[in-house]
Amino acid sequence: MAGALETLCGQAYGAEEYQKLGTYTYSAMISLIIVAVPISILWVFTDKLLILVGQDASISHVAGKYSIYLIPNLFSYAILQALTRYFQTQSLILPMLFSSAATLCFHVPLCWSLVFKAEMGSKGAALAISLSYWLNVILLWCYMRYSSKCKKTRAAFSKDVLLSIRVFLRLAVPSAIMTW
Repeated sequence: MAGALETLCGQAYGAEEYQKLGTYTYSAMISLIIVAVPISILWVFTDKLLILVGQDASISHVAGKYSIYLIPNLFSYAILQALTRYFQTQSLILPMLFSSAATLCFHVPLCWSLVFKAEMGSKGAALAISLSYWLNVILLWCYMRYSSKCKKTRAAFSKDVLLSIRVFLRLAVPSAIMTW
Protein backbone atom coordinates (compact mmCIF):
# COMPACT_ATOMS: atom_id res chain seq x y z
CA MET A 1 0.00 0.00 0.00
CA ALA A 2 2.88 2.36 0.69
CA GLY A 3 3.69 2.24 -3.02
CA ALA A 4 0.92 4.80 -3.55
CA LEU A 5 3.13 7.33 -1.82
CA GLU A 6 5.67 7.09 -4.62
CA THR A 7 3.08 8.53 -6.98
CA LEU A 8 1.50 11.03 -4.59
CA CYS A 9 4.73 12.33 -3.10
CA GLY A 10 6.43 12.45 -6.48
CA GLN A 11 3.60 14.52 -7.93
CA ALA A 12 3.47 16.86 -4.93
CA TYR A 13 7.22 17.37 -4.90
CA GLY A 14 7.40 17.85 -8.67
CA ALA A 15 4.60 20.41 -8.52
CA GLU A 16 6.47 22.17 -5.70
CA GLU A 17 3.53 21.62 -3.34
CA TYR A 18 5.93 20.68 -0.58
CA GLN A 19 3.43 20.71 2.27
CA LYS A 20 1.41 18.03 0.50
CA LEU A 21 4.42 15.72 0.73
CA GLY A 22 4.20 15.82 4.53
CA THR A 23 0.42 15.63 4.47
CA TYR A 24 0.43 12.51 2.27
CA THR A 25 3.10 10.94 4.46
CA TYR A 26 0.98 11.39 7.58
CA SER A 27 -2.11 10.11 5.74
CA ALA A 28 -0.20 7.01 4.72
CA MET A 29 1.00 6.43 8.28
CA ILE A 30 -2.53 6.60 9.64
CA SER A 31 -3.92 4.37 6.89
CA LEU A 32 -1.18 1.77 7.20
CA ILE A 33 -1.51 1.65 10.99
CA ILE A 34 -5.26 1.09 10.65
CA VAL A 35 -4.62 -1.75 8.17
CA ALA A 36 -2.04 -3.23 10.56
CA VAL A 37 -4.72 -3.75 13.24
CA PRO A 38 -6.67 -6.54 11.45
CA ILE A 39 -3.41 -8.06 10.24
CA SER A 40 -2.15 -8.20 13.82
CA ILE A 41 -5.38 -9.93 14.88
CA LEU A 42 -4.82 -12.44 12.10
CA TRP A 43 -1.25 -12.97 13.33
CA VAL A 44 -2.55 -13.83 16.81
CA PHE A 45 -4.21 -16.86 15.25
CA THR A 46 -1.29 -17.86 13.02
CA ASP A 47 -0.78 -21.20 14.75
CA LYS A 48 -4.43 -22.19 14.34
CA LEU A 49 -4.51 -21.03 10.71
CA LEU A 50 -1.36 -22.99 9.87
CA ILE A 51 -2.77 -26.14 11.47
CA LEU A 52 -6.02 -25.56 9.54
CA VAL A 53 -4.12 -25.59 6.23
CA GLY A 54 -2.26 -28.78 7.17
CA GLN A 55 1.01 -27.56 8.69
CA ASP A 56 2.70 -29.61 11.40
CA ALA A 57 1.39 -28.65 14.86
CA SER A 58 4.83 -28.14 16.44
CA ILE A 59 5.96 -25.86 13.60
CA SER A 60 2.65 -24.01 13.74
CA HIS A 61 3.03 -23.40 17.47
CA VAL A 62 6.53 -21.90 17.06
CA ALA A 63 5.39 -19.79 14.10
CA GLY A 64 2.40 -18.57 16.12
CA LYS A 65 4.58 -17.46 19.04
CA TYR A 66 6.99 -15.76 16.63
CA SER A 67 4.11 -13.94 14.94
CA ILE A 68 2.73 -12.65 18.23
CA TYR A 69 6.11 -11.24 19.24
CA LEU A 70 6.43 -9.69 15.79
CA ILE A 71 3.15 -7.72 16.00
CA PRO A 72 4.82 -4.49 17.26
CA ASN A 73 6.95 -4.62 14.12
CA LEU A 74 3.84 -4.37 11.95
CA PHE A 75 3.17 -0.88 13.26
CA SER A 76 6.75 0.32 13.07
CA TYR A 77 7.00 -1.08 9.55
CA ALA A 78 3.88 0.85 8.53
CA ILE A 79 5.42 4.10 9.71
CA LEU A 80 8.86 3.26 8.32
CA GLN A 81 7.47 2.59 4.83
CA ALA A 82 5.82 6.02 4.76
CA LEU A 83 8.96 7.74 6.05
CA THR A 84 11.13 5.94 3.52
CA ARG A 85 8.97 7.21 0.63
CA TYR A 86 9.06 10.70 2.16
CA PHE A 87 12.85 10.72 2.19
CA GLN A 88 13.27 9.03 -1.20
CA THR A 89 11.04 11.60 -2.88
CA GLN A 90 13.39 14.34 -1.70
CA SER A 91 16.53 12.33 -2.54
CA LEU A 92 17.49 12.36 1.15
CA ILE A 93 19.28 9.03 1.09
CA LEU A 94 22.02 9.71 3.67
CA PRO A 95 19.63 10.01 6.64
CA MET A 96 18.19 6.61 5.72
CA LEU A 97 21.67 5.16 5.34
CA PHE A 98 22.82 6.48 8.73
CA SER A 99 19.65 5.44 10.54
CA SER A 100 19.88 1.96 9.01
CA ALA A 101 23.54 1.67 9.99
CA ALA A 102 22.79 2.78 13.55
CA THR A 103 19.88 0.35 13.69
CA LEU A 104 22.10 -2.49 12.47
CA CYS A 105 24.69 -1.69 15.17
CA PHE A 106 21.87 -1.82 17.71
CA HIS A 107 20.15 -4.90 16.28
CA VAL A 108 23.05 -7.36 16.12
CA PRO A 109 24.02 -7.26 19.82
CA LEU A 110 20.37 -6.97 20.90
CA CYS A 111 19.33 -9.99 18.85
CA TRP A 112 22.29 -12.03 20.09
CA SER A 113 21.49 -11.06 23.69
CA LEU A 114 17.80 -11.90 23.45
CA VAL A 115 18.20 -15.12 21.46
CA PHE A 116 21.22 -16.61 23.25
CA LYS A 117 21.86 -14.82 26.55
CA ALA A 118 18.21 -14.43 27.56
CA GLU A 119 17.47 -17.81 25.91
CA MET A 120 14.32 -16.49 24.23
CA GLY A 121 15.01 -18.19 20.90
CA SER A 122 12.73 -17.17 18.06
CA LYS A 123 10.68 -14.96 20.38
CA GLY A 124 13.86 -13.00 21.15
CA ALA A 125 14.59 -12.65 17.44
CA ALA A 126 11.10 -11.27 16.79
CA LEU A 127 11.37 -8.88 19.71
CA ALA A 128 14.81 -7.71 18.56
CA ILE A 129 13.60 -6.96 15.04
CA SER A 130 10.60 -5.08 16.43
CA LEU A 131 12.78 -2.93 18.69
CA SER A 132 15.24 -2.32 15.87
CA TYR A 133 12.53 -1.16 13.49
CA TRP A 134 11.16 1.18 16.15
CA LEU A 135 14.65 2.64 16.62
CA ASN A 136 14.89 3.22 12.87
CA VAL A 137 11.48 4.94 12.90
CA ILE A 138 12.49 7.17 15.82
CA LEU A 139 15.76 8.20 14.16
CA LEU A 140 14.08 9.06 10.86
CA TRP A 141 11.19 10.80 12.61
CA CYS A 142 13.64 12.99 14.55
CA TYR A 143 15.48 13.86 11.35
CA MET A 144 12.21 14.74 9.64
CA ARG A 145 11.06 16.89 12.57
CA TYR A 146 14.29 18.75 13.28
CA SER A 147 16.36 18.86 10.09
CA SER A 148 16.39 22.05 8.05
CA LYS A 149 16.43 19.88 4.90
CA CYS A 150 12.84 18.83 5.65
CA LYS A 151 11.60 22.29 6.56
CA LYS A 152 9.66 22.84 3.30
CA THR A 153 8.04 19.42 3.30
CA ARG A 154 7.25 19.15 7.00
CA ALA A 155 3.50 19.43 7.51
CA ALA A 156 1.55 20.04 10.66
CA PHE A 157 -1.06 17.50 11.59
CA SER A 158 -4.35 19.00 10.42
CA LYS A 159 -7.68 18.07 8.93
CA ASP A 160 -5.93 18.02 5.53
CA VAL A 161 -4.14 14.87 6.71
CA LEU A 162 -7.47 13.16 7.42
CA LEU A 163 -8.96 14.37 4.14
CA SER A 164 -5.93 13.04 2.24
CA ILE A 165 -6.52 9.51 3.52
CA ARG A 166 -9.16 9.02 0.81
CA VAL A 167 -6.70 10.20 -1.87
CA PHE A 168 -4.05 7.83 -0.50
CA LEU A 169 -6.41 4.84 -0.36
CA ARG A 170 -7.56 5.42 -3.94
CA LEU A 171 -4.04 4.57 -5.08
CA ALA A 172 -2.97 2.32 -2.21
CA VAL A 173 -5.63 -0.36 -2.57
CA PRO A 174 -4.96 -1.02 -6.28
CA SER A 175 -1.22 -0.91 -5.55
CA ALA A 176 -1.62 -3.54 -2.83
CA ILE A 177 -3.78 -5.72 -5.09
CA MET A 178 -1.19 -5.55 -7.89
CA THR A 179 1.58 -6.48 -5.47
CA TRP A 180 -0.47 -9.28 -3.93
